[in-house]
Amino acid sequence: MNISSLFNVNAKDIRDTAIKVGTLSAKGNGQFDTILGQALDTLNTTNQYIQESDEQKMLFAMGLVDNTHDMTIAAGKADTALQYTVVVRDKLLEAYRELMQIQI
Repeated sequence: MNISSLFNVNAKDIRDTAIKVGTLSAKGNGQFDTILGQALDTLNTTNQYIQESDEQKMLFAMGLVDNTHDMTIAAGKADTALQYTVVVRDKLLEAYRELMQIQI
């Protein structure tokens, strides 16, 4: 899947992650531990965005925050990061299945 559409996202962290993954495949650095480490970093970042979004929603529901703009931005960042993480997961599973089908 082409992830170039993610470069239009305004969230700096998501754009940086997309650039990092893009440069990884451009360099041809195929070290499994590097790829897995970056996938885990992406997962941790996604988890952090989801937690921040949930915090903003909770604060808004309790009436402690009046600004819906911050809540909307946090929810958008979490949604985009989750979509990106799902794409990465699907690609990893696809690669694993392909490796399992190779006959020795």
